[in-house]
Amino acid sequence: MAEKIIIVGGVAGGASAAARIRRLDETAQILMFERGAHVSFSNCCLPYYLSGTIENSDSLVLMSPERFAKQYAIEARVRSQVTALHPERKTVTVQNLESGESYEETYDKLVLAPGASPVMPKSIKGIGQPHVFSIRNVTDIKALKQYIELHGVKKAAVIGGGFIGVEVAENLKMAGLLVTLVEGSDQIMMPFDPDMVQILHKEMMDQGIDLRLSGTLAEIKESSIVVKRQERLESIEAEVVVMSIGVAPETALAREAGLALGETGAILVNKNYQTSDPDIYAVGDATESFHRLLGRPGRLALAGPAQRQARAAADHMYGGYNRNRGFIGSSCIRIFGQNAACTGLNEKTAKGAGISCDFAYVMASDKVGLMPDSSYMNFKLVFEVPTGRILGAQAVGKGNVDKRIDVIATVIAMGGTLEDVKDLELCYSPVFGTARDVVNQAALVGLNLLNNRYRQVPVTAVRQLAESGAYIVDVREEHEFRAGHLKGAKNIPLSQLRQRMEEIPRDVPVYLYCRTGQRSYNAICCLQGHGYRNLWNISGSFLGISLYEYFQDQAQGRTPVVTAYNFR
Repeated sequence: MAEKIIIVGGVAGGASAAARIRRLDETAQILMFERGAHVSFSNCCLPYYLSGTIENSDSLVLMSPERFAKQYAIEARVRSQVTALHPERKTVTVQNLESGESYEETYDKLVLAPGASPVMPKSIKGIGQPHVFSIRNVTDIKALKQYIELHGVKKAAVIGGGFIGVEVAENLKMAGLLVTLVEGSDQIMMPFDPDMVQILHKEMMDQGIDLRLSGTLAEIKESSIVVKRQERLESIEAEVVVMSIGVAPETALAREAGLALGETGAILVNKNYQTSDPDIYAVGDATESFHRLLGRPGRLALAGPAQRQARAAADHMYGGYNRNRGFIGSSCIRIFGQNAACTGLNEKTAKGAGISCDFAYVMASDKVGLMPDSSYMNFKLVFEVPTGRILGAQAVGKGNVDKRIDVIATVIAMGGTLEDVKDLELCYSPVFGTARDVVNQAALVGLNLLNNRYRQVPVTAVRQLAESGAYIVDVREEHEFRAGHLKGAKNIPLSQLRQRMEEIPRDVPVYLYCRTGQRSYNAICCLQGHGYRNLWNISGSFLGISLYEYFQDQAQGRTPVVTAYNFR
């Protein structure tokens, strides 16, 4: 007798599970229930409809119920909400949201893929007004755009600086709106460390986004919002408000059916994505996974993991075996002219978890400098001490940062070390990269640090050094120094170092920097060869100092420690 399989949720996880089950079993009866108006839509592309990058909302829908029926013999019922599970008799209650009718369906196997819903705190006064939106599906994004066009909206506020919030802010700005982005933390994009994210802060500010960090939404009014920042209440004009402060896993069905939940509050599953009822599987944003590097439960609300989990669950139904190695957290984003990508642990998270680690921070050309579109790529590689095991990486630049981070993600999955990354044989052509790619360069820098060939301080420590009167040497050429430098720094160009070495003291710590870190490293090697020992390289050097200090100065209104910012 043919198996009857019910799937709750028809987007990434649910649709992928349904299609895989059909490929494995041509005779199964597959029913997929989706409470929304569409199945199998591209939720990651939703913000790009706001700017017209995606012109037609119909393009967001990848498969219709009719195509599912014709191509896969899968019955997809939209506007149909599963309201209850009955594991004891293996049925579900379904409500037709068009007619209001409720009915029951039996199943042999059940797959839960309800996803996660946007967090909309009822404690925020005014959050229920018609000009307040969240974005989860095609209907939501169409409603937002229609409201903007119908009411002639000119000013918008986006609450939350994660992936969706930043992308919504970018696309609203591209659509011609004045946009304020409010973020409760002191930075957007939490997977990135503070020294890396400042580049993204600057890009958003340069593009006209009013960036309000460390701000908590207190109230939403008819044409403005009230934000609490540093014990002050700020009123910001906003004719439309988009809430993007996070998502919560949809667990009501599982909880009410008595299925176990995990430590994070999401649905608990085993390595084969079975719930506490072996005939019920769960995949996607509603489930609890675990962080491979931290070795503890976690959640990762991304389409890629949901699709992989869906395939694994379907395979197990038909005798397959899964390793379920958890996630490391790889992601990327474009913010106007900057691309950003990351994988694994950032420095902040690794140290917070008690992992002994260090990092290599390099600024290298993303392709041969003679190429007209060559630009700097900021690359940070985090590694364990003393093993050299790769823990994570972040990259920001105008070029192919995703390619470099994909390399590191693969290395992490294989348990690789700095030695492995150093020797990676990567593709090279002047139009694609450099003979020694930024990935290899970062590993070489990491090995120098790991093997104590030199020491470094991060750009975040520069202000304290400058204000305390530390001995700082700028080894760039004189014309570079004149264009902008760290206050109190002494200019001894690398080209003059051997002739002016005696100007550098031996009895106090000496901190060196250049444009990107390469010349200052060479200066340290030279000085060490002449008996100097108390030397430190400033990671990221003046380019990094400028990027970090620029935003901190602007955001906090503090006195600059550089004579002029330099981002070239």
